[in-house]
Amino acid sequence: MLKCLPPRADGSPPAASIYRFTEIMASTFRPTPPARLEPEALYRRCDPATLSFTTTAELEDLDIAVGQDRALEALDFGVHIRQHGFNIFVLGPSGSHRHATVEEFLKRHAPPVGDPSDWCYVNNFDDERKPLTLKLPPGKGSALRRDMERLVDELREAIPAAFESEHYRNSVAEIDQELEDRHRASLERLQQEARRENVGLMRTPAGFAIAPIRNGEPLTDQEFERLPADEQERTRQAMTSISEKLRQHIESMQNLQKERRERIKALNRHFTELAAGAAIDALKAKYGEFPHVVRYLDRVRDDVLANPQYVAPPDIAQIGPMPPFVQGARPSPAAQRLRRYEVNVVVDHSDGATAPIVYEQHPSLSNLVGRIEHTAQFGALVTDFTMIRPGALHRANGGYLVLDAERLLTEPLAWTALKRALFSGEIRIETPLELLSLVTTVTLEPEPVPLDLKVVLIGERLTYYLLCELDPDFADLFKVAADFENRIDRNGESAELYSRLIASLARRNKLLPLRADAVARVIEHASRLIGDAEKLTTRYRDIADLVREASFWAEREGAPVIERRHVQKAIDAQTRRVDRLREEFQEEIERNDLLIDTSGAKVGQVNGLSVFSLGSFQFGQPTRITANVRIGDGQVVDIEREIELGGAIHSKGVLILSAYLGTRYAQETPLSIHATLVFEQTYSGVEGDSASVAETCALLSAISGLPIKQSLAVTGSVNQHGQVQVIGGVNEKIEGFFDTCKRRGLTGEQGVLIPKDNVKHLMLREDVVEAVRQNRFHVYPISTIDEAITLLTGVPAGERDARGRFPRGSVNYRVEKRLKELAEKREAMAQEMRKGKRGKGKTKVEEHDEE
Repeated sequence: MLKCLPPRADGSPPAASIYRFTEIMASTFRPTPPARLEPEALYRRCDPATLSFTTTAELEDLDIAVGQDRALEALDFGVHIRQHGFNIFVLGPSGSHRHATVEEFLKRHAPPVGDPSDWCYVNNFDDERKPLTLKLPPGKGSALRRDMERLVDELREAIPAAFESEHYRNSVAEIDQELEDRHRASLERLQQEARRENVGLMRTPAGFAIAPIRNGEPLTDQEFERLPADEQERTRQAMTSISEKLRQHIESMQNLQKERRERIKALNRHFTELAAGAAIDALKAKYGEFPHVVRYLDRVRDDVLANPQYVAPPDIAQIGPMPPFVQGARPSPAAQRLRRYEVNVVVDHSDGATAPIVYEQHPSLSNLVGRIEHTAQFGALVTDFTMIRPGALHRANGGYLVLDAERLLTEPLAWTALKRALFSGEIRIETPLELLSLVTTVTLEPEPVPLDLKVVLIGERLTYYLLCELDPDFADLFKVAADFENRIDRNGESAELYSRLIASLARRNKLLPLRADAVARVIEHASRLIGDAEKLTTRYRDIADLVREASFWAEREGAPVIERRHVQKAIDAQTRRVDRLREEFQEEIERNDLLIDTSGAKVGQVNGLSVFSLGSFQFGQPTRITANVRIGDGQVVDIEREIELGGAIHSKGVLILSAYLGTRYAQETPLSIHATLVFEQTYSGVEGDSASVAETCALLSAISGLPIKQSLAVTGSVNQHGQVQVIGGVNEKIEGFFDTCKRRGLTGEQGVLIPKDNVKHLMLREDVVEAVRQNRFHVYPISTIDEAITLLTGVPAGERDARGRFPRGSVNYRVEKRLKELAEKREAMAQEMRKGKRGKGKTKVEEHDEE
């Protein structure tokens, strides 16, 4: 029975009776609001007793990646398929040990892609600007280089010895004597003929002089003028004839010089052959199974025979002793010319590696395809084949090249060069200046090296998807995607594997062993890092850093093993180093610089929850969300969007709640409100739809006039049917509001409403869990808007009965009633407007619209 209370003095029923009646009637149609979560639901502990060890010193190292079966299967497929374009792109989050896993897998399981060979560059004696390549089995390249060095050393001894021998000198002397005798005989005949014609042929410092003579003495001009005219004429003709023959004699001297050079050259070739032939033949026999090497040695022989001065010292290599009438040319320095016989081994597999695995940390153009170095000589830049330097493609040829995708793409021209090499199947050394047509110095054009290898790119997922979308060549070259997991299931098997992983990290980094309770705390933190109590993170870099820091604190205390408290201290220290801004925000809330209420109740105002990301650190903070409502045309204005501070997803959330409002309460009448929603005191962008539940509740409060408890905060997104959906950062959001309430004093009424489906993600701090255990703080799971508004207002939301009506006094009843009243007022104002247009003056509606 209902207890009747006396009426008020004005005859109206007492407020308590109305509230009591509403409460009783509404409870008839509304289930009990969701109960708060128990402390056990807020944090999933790992029981050390379930672990099969006392310390990690008892565990074996883990040689496989935990939970990466999908990626390992892709890697296995990629390294074994022998088709063009099946290179591998490893995608996944940074810190998941992608590099270490790939490197370890390739070392253990990868077969050779091609034939790992030594590659050498040698001089092209036909065109020194285009050096030639030599392909040799592993170890043969360095052997050929040593053999060529020994050959040059032998030639530097044998050839000078041959040229210094008495036999060689006698042979040269015989040639010079013969030519000298021929020269003197020709000159003597000319002089005798001149004397018979009374013409003198005399040597002077400037050469030969011709003059008339009598009795062996030259005539002066006066004596010549006194001769008879016919004798003078005869003498002139004789002098002309002798002059012409002297010219012919001088020409014959040049011919003798040419003849001498040819004969000395042939003599030098003969003696060089005697000195060098046996050594070169021995090398040809040693490398007889390599025809291209034999051809190269034949070209070396020809060049040595043609240019012995390149090997012999300058004082010997002057084409023999020069006679008085021959001017010899000075040869080039032997030390520089000997480089032409060197072997530049650019790829050396003498270590016996069957499949080279090369990781290039700096994948610039020159580091990928190689480069040509220059040296300055007399103000000019010069180079030769010995200055060719290999790139990562050369070193990895026949094996595997591992590159960071993001680093590769940020290096100018490197990505284009890699694609060109993979498409063409050859490595062509080009400088950036050549590619940009800005070459200003002489350079080389080395012969391309055939390319046969697998490229493994490691990058973020976004990089992979962007390349798939924007680069048409990418799909032709990288057909295998090895996708690393972000997380793995948390169960007994994965806990054991995770324990072995932690043991491996500790031993590899020479850290203290971990006790079972410390490992359990690390596993719990791995769930917190991924934000899911049923999962474990695969960002092993963060786990390794945590173990390192825990070992540091244990060593500082002098502990023999790492215990749970050391791990917790490391976690607290990590947070302490980066939470300055979080502390400042909380301080501003405490000082009322940021207005947040944690007690009382207000209409159209609710505590929403936001997450801030600063690098790898995330923290939550309450944000005041307010709503105002007046008569209008059904528009819900998102102020954040109007001023372009709201992101697309946040605007989508506001449009969804607008649709929910109209569908739930105004199916048969027009939605006649003009509502505004705003995040108070936010001065940067707002993105995400996790505040749409809070915004909906604020709007329902503003329409119904029911105040919302400020001791509660709410997070969650809503769909058009009023269902509450999962959001991210649930742990950080709860802790953010908890910190605010704790600073002001926990009253036992404060708490947070979260989506029910987010319960499995909860891994809250120990102080939050303890406050819930002591009933000083609460966490409520909600599934619908009705559950949220019931908890926030303390008034049942109410459900429609068989006649489609909400219970009197319920939230939904008040909202629907108020919307109908606004619709009726708007219709009345519209009718008045239509009547006013037929009369004179302004109607109340027009005055309202002008306002």
